[in-house]
Amino acid sequence: MKKHDVLYKNAKIFTSDQKNPYAEAMAVTDGKISWIGKAEEAEAVNAEKTVDMEGRRILPGFVDSHMHAIMLADCCQQISALPPAVNSIEELIRAIENKRTQQEEGQWVMGWGYDEGKLAERRAPDRYDLDRGCSDSPVMVKRNCGHVCSVNSKALEMAGVTADTPDPEGGKIGRDENGEPNGILYENGRNVLNGILSEKTVSQMADDLVALDKILVSQGVTTAADMGEFMDDDYKDIYAQAAARGMKVKVGGYYMWDGVKNDSEFDITEEDMNPDNQFRVAGIKLIGDGSVGGKTAWCDRPYLGSNEDFGFPVCSDEDIEDAIRFCKEHKCQLSIHAMGAKTIDRAIEHTWSQKPWTEGCAPYVRLEHVTMPTEDAVKKAAGSGIAFVTQPIFLYAEIESYLANLGPERMKECYNIADWQKEGVRMSFSTDAPATAWATPSDPLVCIKAAVTRKAWDGTDCGQRHKVDVETAIRLYTAESAPMLGFGNTGMLKEDFCADFVVLDRDILEIPAEEIDKISIEETYINGEQVYRK
Repeated sequence: MKKHDVLYKNAKIFTSDQKNPYAEAMAVTDGKISWIGKAEEAEAVNAEKTVDMEGRRILPGFVDSHMHAIMLADCCQQISALPPAVNSIEELIRAIENKRTQQEEGQWVMGWGYDEGKLAERRAPDRYDLDRGCSDSPVMVKRNCGHVCSVNSKALEMAGVTADTPDPEGGKIGRDENGEPNGILYENGRNVLNGILSEKTVSQMADDLVALDKILVSQGVTTAADMGEFMDDDYKDIYAQAAARGMKVKVGGYYMWDGVKNDSEFDITEEDMNPDNQFRVAGIKLIGDGSVGGKTAWCDRPYLGSNEDFGFPVCSDEDIEDAIRFCKEHKCQLSIHAMGAKTIDRAIEHTWSQKPWTEGCAPYVRLEHVTMPTEDAVKKAAGSGIAFVTQPIFLYAEIESYLANLGPERMKECYNIADWQKEGVRMSFSTDAPATAWATPSDPLVCIKAAVTRKAWDGTDCGQRHKVDVETAIRLYTAESAPMLGFGNTGMLKEDFCADFVVLDRDILEIPAEEIDKISIEETYINGEQVYRK
């Protein structure tokens, strides 16, 4: 009789495996699920060690198929411009003042996460606000979406930005009523900071990831994405050092096309994409447009209060075609950030009739966010296997911006998941952390609650037609998310899959949906190893 390493019995297991969704016991051997089944069958299982789970709920480890891990790790070291830490521009100014006292003159003061809808002044901080917090050193505070930032006068001076500086292609430099730059930089307008922003070393970024790892496993995240970073250093070096220093979470990474398209020596090898790697390279990422909150998502209808503001595209058609050619040659994924209807349509038109070029479980094309797709885009995505990777937490956490920029009825039909399900679109859930207006942006339980209730944090109805049941939400955060990153051996609790699982303090399948975000992770396991215990 086969002998297993550990038998976990007396459990309530939701496996995310639609062929066998429930179990009461499972065995782990050499880091993988070696048996799973009913309580009465467990009596015959021979194991070195037996653990009584005392009736607790077990789920597969959460898989965040769209976050920016290195960026999130960096943000965790910065000023948080979100409630409860910051509720107004005045509080942000004080936080900047305090941070400056802890640093040397000339050192960048960095912050992240502001959302106009959550600031008492109901506007973005500008250069004049930030100057009040610090004028002798550069300051940058990112908007929660990551597509807009605010900088102070010192930063503009260092970048050489004046009233005569033109808007870059695919971006905008905000200006005041006198035509002077107001310090708010949109999309590629942020590129004026290239070369002057202080950059962390590979070793520092690896240390940040090790610190982030502790946060993620405490939230039950066992696999994550790195959906693109703006840097010159190679992700592989950063993640190799992080793993050597104790990082446990598995990561699928994407290189920003803008950063590598002109590098003749850039390559993605078969070994880079090996799904058995803790960090695997999954593909290439293109930015197609911006965000709803920043009014830079490229829409087919104007934003509320304007007949001319549709947002704008960020990349060119040539960029898309060049990226497709690269991905075909290397058999890697193409990821396109696409929120507005025009951007989604353009991405679909370039890709839907292509013969899929990836091998294994990963979709050849994945569209990120997919806020307001047309009916035609949904049908073509379903028919071609193009995947939608979306974030229920956006409406939940950024409701103020969606209402202000779209209005209530249009908002309710954003992320029209019921239509995607009806057509059979392949999809998954994720957070886009840190690019969302929530103090704990990577928390999967908040995201799942948002999907199940389809209500915002303040109770606003976000379109009940598009809510999903709890089991579906879990599957979209586990079994459907892992393949999006090319990991075909995690996300479900079934034989021969990695023993990546979490133990909850409350039963997510039995409590009211409104209480899902109150659940705590008691234990987290990766490859059978306990990596977190509350």
